[in-house]
Amino acid sequence: MQPIPEFAGGKLLLFDKPLEWSSFNVIRQVRRLTNVTKVGHAGTLDPLATGLLIVCTGKFTKTINTYMGMEKEYTGTITLGATTPTFDRESEEVDHKDISHLTEEQIYAATKPFTGNIMQMPPQHSAIKKDGKRLYESARKGIEVKVDPRPVTISEFAITKIEFPLVYFKVVCSTGTYIRSLANDFGASLGVGGYMSSLCRTRIGTFELKDAFTMQAFEDYIKQIGVKE
Repeated sequence: MQPIPEFAGGKLLLFDKPLEWSSFNVIRQVRRLTNVTKVGHAGTLDPLATGLLIVCTGKFTKTINTYMGMEKEYTGTITLGATTPTFDRESEEVDHKDISHLTEEQIYAATKPFTGNIMQMPPQHSAIKKDGKRLYESARKGIEVKVDPRPVTISEFAITKIEFPLVYFKVVCSTGTYIRSLANDFGASLGVGGYMSSLCRTRIGTFELKDAFTMQAFEDYIKQIGVKE
């Protein structure tokens, strides 16, 4: 099978990454459908997150770093009253606490310290490298690695709905921001703990999720234009 010229020459694609797919799963599917080997993405989404993933093929892979540095927008939920080692649903809940005393006013007010230019501690279960080893490799062995907090910018952290124990949010932030860490720190500030229970990336710079292909829609598009033998 020959590569489809439209993609081999260079193409920027927007995808709505499905739940439980890794970002590399999307890359692998694009390679399979287009027969193009030079494919990359501009910013990983965890398997338990959904939403906008920018994928570049051909000569457009040279522009990936430009897109990676763009502002990101997310929506999702934080579950209050427990934490998890990974700060999301990948691991089991621990340290359960009563949340019946919390008021909506307290929750809205608790977002203020997390906006602006802040220092954020990356999660131990992350792909950041320390001494040549990724943090999650040590974390899975029960080893905590000392890392320094990192500067990030959160220009908006808004609570959009409260349905205890769920808190719905919208975040607009700089690249390098860990929403899992934000959820964990937010729960800690309320004294009850919290973890990120869902996440969707809705925007990267001026690119929006509403303009993205679903994986099925992209496959249908490839069938429509035809693949040359």
